[in-house]
Amino acid sequence: MKNRQNVTIKGTKGGLVLHLDDRCSYHELKRELDQKLTANLRTQEERHLITVNVEVGNRYLTEEQREELKELIRQKKNLVVDDIESNVITKEEANRLKEENEVMTVSRIVRSGQVLRVPGDLLLIGDVNPGGTVIAGGNIFIMGILKGIAHAGSFGNDQAVIAASSMKPSQLRIASHINRAPDSNPLSENREMECAYINDNHQIIIDRLQALIQLRPNLTRLVEGGH
Repeated sequence: MKNRQNVTIKGTKGGLVLHLDDRCSYHELKRELDQKLTANLRTQEERHLITVNVEVGNRYLTEEQREELKELIRQKKNLVVDDIESNVITKEEANRLKEENEVMTVSRIVRSGQVLRVPGDLLLIGDVNPGGTVIAGGNIFIMGILKGIAHAGSFGNDQAVIAASSMKPSQLRIASHINRAPDSNPLSENREMECAYINDNHQIIIDRLQALIQLRPNLTRLVEGGH
């Protein structure tokens, strides 16, 4: 006498949304998901790939379980998993997210051969000398001269930015994008803070700090003090 459906499939303009009940067992869920997908695809023509978003509610999934669900869905010929959304994360994941959103203030000079790494935003009061490296999971703000390497968004955040009182880096990196700074930067003679960000063409651009007010309005609270 089972009336409750553990798997609900909804078609949208963007593809399929799978609502997976969070009260049944994981094995029961997998079995019903397999049955429902097989039945659903029999009624569809195999013309193109269909994007699938999975919502699991208050169910925590291990990485192994996530991969199992993705593989089960991918086996259904023309289905492609876009995302699996859960309302639940582990304590370790919550602490990591908290760290990635915190601003760490460091007062020092990063010398040649030294690496300064933080999980969230970095506010460095000091210089980064040639051969020195600063790496942040979030944004990098340097109240000094950047002559070494700066890598912002090291966990893949391509919205991260790098700002410095004087931008003369040997290399800039934001997420997976890399840019060697030009031999001469015309902005450096103006003695204004500068910033680097990824534009719509996926290139790292160096501009005046004021550009961030429009490009990254959520950073205003962090950069206004640097004018």
